[in-house]
Amino acid sequence: MLRTVYDPEIPVNIYDLGLVYNIEVDDNMCVHIDMTFTAPSCPASEFIMEDVRMKVESIDEVKSADIKFVFEPEWNQDMMSEEAKLELGLL
Repeated sequence: MLRTVYDPEIPVNIYDLGLVYNIEVDDNMCVHIDMTFTAPSCPASEFIMEDVRMKVESIDEVKSADIKFVFEPEWNQDMMSEEAKLELGLL
């Protein structure tokens, strides 16, 4: 589901951009996600957070989604998948 979430300013999903740092599912089927943005002052942060929450909670087994924004480690282009780099013309 995270591959269906896009930063409106970048034509690559947040997962392949390397913005998702950690995903854990607890015994109560609550999904805990640590993620970041390409820049700390991302103007689309609220939109992206709500999109992540709605899409993860749309999975039948999931009871809730807890999204935590972290800024360490700081995101950089090396965190992107090869597909994302190709899409953005970085390879």
